[in-house]
Amino acid sequence: MTRFEAFEKAYHAHFTTDPNRCVFLGVTDRDGELPDPSLAWAATQVAAARRMLSELESIDREELPFEQQLDWDLAHMGLRAEIHGLTFTFNGRTTLQQQPSAGDDIGDGMFMLFINDPRPASTRLAAISERIAGVPTYLEALIQRLDTPVKRWVSMDLEKVEGLPTLFSSIVNWAESEGWDGVDELRTRVLAAEKALSEYKTSLAAMPTTDQVHVGSTIAQSIVHLCGIDMSLDELHAMAVEFLARTRSEIERLRDILVAKYELDPGTSVAALQDFLNKKFAVKLPNGQLTDVLERYQEERRRILAYIGERDLFPVFADQDMKVMQTPTFMEPSIPAGAMMPPAPFRSGTRTSLVYLTLSQELLDEHTELSIPNMMIHEGIPGHHLQLATASLHSSVVRRHCSANDHAEGWTTMLEDYMLDLGYMGDLADEARFCGKRDISRIGARVAIDLFLMSGEKRFLDVGVDCDVSAADPFEAAGNLLQAVTGFVPGRVQAELNWYSQERGYPLSYLTGNTLVWQLKRELEAAQAGQVDSMDLDRRFHRTYLESGNMPVRFLRKVFEHQGQLSAN
Repeated sequence: MTRFEAFEKAYHAHFTTDPNRCVFLGVTDRDGELPDPSLAWAATQVAAARRMLSELESIDREELPFEQQLDWDLAHMGLRAEIHGLTFTFNGRTTLQQQPSAGDDIGDGMFMLFINDPRPASTRLAAISERIAGVPTYLEALIQRLDTPVKRWVSMDLEKVEGLPTLFSSIVNWAESEGWDGVDELRTRVLAAEKALSEYKTSLAAMPTTDQVHVGSTIAQSIVHLCGIDMSLDELHAMAVEFLARTRSEIERLRDILVAKYELDPGTSVAALQDFLNKKFAVKLPNGQLTDVLERYQEERRRILAYIGERDLFPVFADQDMKVMQTPTFMEPSIPAGAMMPPAPFRSGTRTSLVYLTLSQELLDEHTELSIPNMMIHEGIPGHHLQLATASLHSSVVRRHCSANDHAEGWTTMLEDYMLDLGYMGDLADEARFCGKRDISRIGARVAIDLFLMSGEKRFLDVGVDCDVSAADPFEAAGNLLQAVTGFVPGRVQAELNWYSQERGYPLSYLTGNTLVWQLKRELEAAQAGQVDSMDLDRRFHRTYLESGNMPVRFLRKVFEHQGQLSAN
């Protein structure tokens, strides 16, 4: 075993100390545990990460083969990002001290064991029961960790925790249906957990809080850099301004076309046209139930798969699957419309993703005959599911641990336009593009809001959009911009802002990734001009992108260069 191979083994061990992370990775070592919420655990992780960073830096990168050089870079970035995330402070305290996380820490791992684990029910139920038994101790430790938490985050966690009894009830019902012999003890543990949750809610609600969420521009720049994005805050802001102006122009062009097509009043506004299309192309609910929407998504999934299969556009492997389901109650506060949980990269067998859809009467306009294809392209095949399922097959341990949001979101947002360009929506291409452009405007607003919520500099909200961002409350100011850009209903605006505030650097990765992916694709087209048929070039691009594993796009560019598909800078 080489030194770098030994390092990879230690790297894997280091990033599988958190039980929830283990569940998502498909590692079964800590099935029955809840995360340790203590500051002592965080300090131990930081010390271990620093030791590993020192060990990595003692390995001569230049003596490694290309693929391991790439992994060296990714591991170096991953360790530095962990250290930074656990140690930087704002309001004089770390993020952990100010972010209550009971809803996520308790619910996420249990739900994945419940719904997306191929092992026997008895094995999973035993693990879940042990986790539920650990809830009271976990909550005591979490309360001890918190010090003047952020008010918005307190509200989010209280709402998530409110949904946990529903999850527990579903688990008990499952245990009963399986005839599991531990069901009586499970019921007792649920009662104790629910009592502890009630006490936790009382204690959390009584804590002094702060409205201040900003970390400052210096820390914001570090967060961006450690996401693998080599751009300044001002460069990101300029990119958002340009994107929103270009998108507004395209929306107006399409508005003119569609107003004429449907013989509407020439003065029909963009918002009114959107409302007209939402009603005209509303999804039928055969049983009068919101869950009827789920079957419509499944139907679209089959259509897309047939379409790309006929054209052999993407390398779709056989042993993969995707489940489409309604967002669990405890997850709704941070999933505005839809989300995808990728396959566990260290689990053998069928690569299975979960696609969550947040359904309500208020959000029904988010799910139309024009938007559903776009959503399934983005979340399913050829989007997140195909990308992350394929990446989970990569041999690199480091890449299977890597979370590169610009890579993931750049791929999927690129596909939204690419599939329309191919003609997937047929005669409804203009309608779908109009709705898609209005929806994708969110990624320009996300850059502005992410930069603002991180830095506290309101100038980042100035992206050439006519709206009032003068409010002292950062969420009100940011929400006004998001609503003006997208026309989202209030519920979705607030849910979007929830996760923007906690997933720093992630919201801006959508537009950044989109910009970098289109740039990479166009560079490839220029480098291969006249040498390869355009569709064959697309297939080559798709295969290299998907089969190289997870990494920020600026690292992926090195793969294309190494393969001779691009000219090196």
